[in-house]
Amino acid sequence: MYKELIQKVAVITGGSKGIGTAISERLGQEGMNVVVNYNSDKKGALEAAEKVEEAGGRSAIIQADVGSEEGVQKMIDFAISKFGGIDLWINNAGMENQHSTHELSLEDWERVINVNLTGVFLGTKAALNHFLEKNKAGSIINISSVHEKIPWPTFAHYAASKGGVKQFTETVAMEYADKNIRINNIGPGAINTPINAAKFADPEKLANTVKMVPMKRIGDPKEVAAAAAWLASDESSYVTGVTLFVDGGMTLYPSFQGGQG
Repeated sequence: MYKELIQKVAVITGGSKGIGTAISERLGQEGMNVVVNYNSDKKGALEAAEKVEEAGGRSAIIQADVGSEEGVQKMIDFAISKFGGIDLWINNAGMENQHSTHELSLEDWERVINVNLTGVFLGTKAALNHFLEKNKAGSIINISSVHEKIPWPTFAHYAASKGGVKQFTETVAMEYADKNIRINNIGPGAINTPINAAKFADPEKLANTVKMVPMKRIGDPKEVAAAAAWLASDESSYVTGVTLFVDGGMTLYPSFQGGQG
């Protein structure tokens, strides 16, 4: 769909499952060269890379920790060695776990913040340095969440990390806008991914979630991937510093639907 993306190079963190795999496949459909990063799921990364190739792109996988400078630099060096540079960096890697805040350990807090927020900082910083060094336009896309806006009790560390991503994205987008480097967020809502599989397999929990979505359905990872492709393309060339919610209207206060309230 976006011819300007053909042969461009993308790095996607946490690309071995769910939304990451869907985005990788879509970028393959756009004819891109895609570096799929994974932490522990090599099998998933290989499957994602295969989908990229089948869709028409080229791919390579790299194991690295997004929460360490060494890991991020490893990804940069690998992308350059494989495909000659980077045009698009997608901070997709993320994690969540549930704890009442008064029982939340410092270890669990730091683990989620390290992946979800520090990982976004490190990936963005590395991509910025590459773009600036090469004096080239570039795009960075962060996969945030509706919970950068919607409070989520018993997931305080997750919501804090995504709220941080929102402010970080807006600030850095302003900082580098005059360098023709665009930085945006995608905020998925309830999406049918492996992390949600157990919850959505329970009919009652699925029904409760659907009630919170004005469109009355769960989203597909491909719908998030479509948003990523658009943000990467020249069609969004005047868009920076925004969060594009892909959530079926979840952030629109659905309890007021139908004129209630």
